[in-house]
Amino acid sequence: MKPPRDKTDQEWRQQLTDEQYRVTREKGTERAFTGVYWDNKDDGVYRCICCGAELFSSDTKFDSGSGWPSFFQPLKPENVGETEDTSHFMRRVEVHCNQCGAHLGHVFPDGPKPTGLRYCINSASLNLDKK
Repeated sequence: MKPPRDKTDQEWRQQLTDEQYRVTREKGTERAFTGVYWDNKDDGVYRCICCGAELFSSDTKFDSGSGWPSFFQPLKPENVGETEDTSHFMRRVEVHCNQCGAHLGHVFPDGPKPTGLRYCINSASLNLDKK
């Protein structure tokens, strides 16, 4: 099996829905309040839709009012990378899966304690492994 980072666009398109591909491979954003997980209260582990890497726990999910799933810290920090994003005439910090490079969303410094961070993540980039 090919490592996730070595997949072609065609292979990603076969694996993902059009929306998942647009968000994770083209750095898109789903509309607020439309994703399957923005208001989800189920317990479990949120994994990367592309490669299955463990990203966030439901224990760190909170209602930010933004319309996207929000977490105050990654489950496994080594699986979530950060990159400066200056698109759309803004300065933001993009978060991506370190295993496969999938775009997840952005992190902002306006979250709750204990970290003060808000990882604002697209539902299309996630798959919930329910407990």
